[in-house]
Amino acid sequence: MPGAVKVFGSPTSSEVARVLTCLFEKDVEFQLIRVDSFRGPNRMPQYLKLQPHGEALTFEDGNVTLVESRKILRHIADKYKRQGNPDLIGMGALERSSIEQWLQTEAQSFDVPSADMIYSLAYLPRTMPLDGRKDGGAGAGRDSARQQQQQQRDIMMSPAHMQKVEEMKQLFEKSSRDLSKVLDIYDQRLEEAEYLAGDKFTLADLSHMPNADRLASDERTARLIQSRRNVSRWWTAVSSRGSWVYVKSLQRPSSAEAPF
Repeated sequence: MPGAVKVFGSPTSSEVARVLTCLFEKDVEFQLIRVDSFRGPNRMPQYLKLQPHGEALTFEDGNVTLVESRKILRHIADKYKRQGNPDLIGMGALERSSIEQWLQTEAQSFDVPSADMIYSLAYLPRTMPLDGRKDGGAGAGRDSARQQQQQQRDIMMSPAHMQKVEEMKQLFEKSSRDLSKVLDIYDQRLEEAEYLAGDKFTLADLSHMPNADRLASDERTARLIQSRRNVSRWWTAVSSRGSWVYVKSLQRPSSAEAPF
C-alpha cells in the first residue's frame, strides 16, 4: 500500500541515512517525517509514542515498527525483494551467508571505531595534527602558522575544555588504530572482489556508507580511505550510487515533512 512506510528521524543520522539509502535502492515509496536527532521538548507526540526514549530512528511499515537500522535493512530487502535492486540481500544461501557475515563485521568491528572517531572530530580543532603525520612540504609553513594560532586559542580555553579536548584526542588515536586494522582487512578482501560480499553491491556495502562518508569527507580522516587502494576504489564506486547521492541531498537542513 503506497504511503504505508514511514521513517521518523533526521537524514543526518547514520541510522536513518542507512535506511533511506536502502529504501531508494528498493524503489519503496515512503514518507520521511523529519525529527530532530536530539532529545528534547520539540519531539513530535506521534513519534514519542513510537519511540519514548527519543532514539534516532523509528521505522513503520503497516503494522510493523522497528528501531534498529540493520534489522530494518533486512526487513526492506526481504519484503520488497521483487522490486528495485534485487541483489541487496542475495539470491541464494551462499550469497546471503556472505552478506550476513559482512553485515556483522560492520556492526561489530567497523561501527564502533568509526563512530568514536566521528564523535571525537566534533571536539578537535581542525588544525590539530591527528594521524601521526609530520609537517613537511610546501604547506608546512602554513600548517605551522595555523597550529600556532590554535595554540594561542588553546591558552584561552578553560581547564575543563582542555581536558575534554585531550580526552577526545586520545579517543581519536585509539579509534584510528582500531579502524586501521579493520580497513587493512577490508583492503585485502577488496583485492579479491569488487564489493565486500562479492561482485554485487549489497546490504554489506550499504551498511558502511554513512560512517565511511563522514570519514572520507573530513580532511583529518580521508587518508584512512584514500591510502588503501582497494578501499578507495570501492568507496568511489559505492558513494557515487544515485541512492546515496540523493540521501546526501536530504541531509541539508529542512523543517518540512518530505513524502516520497
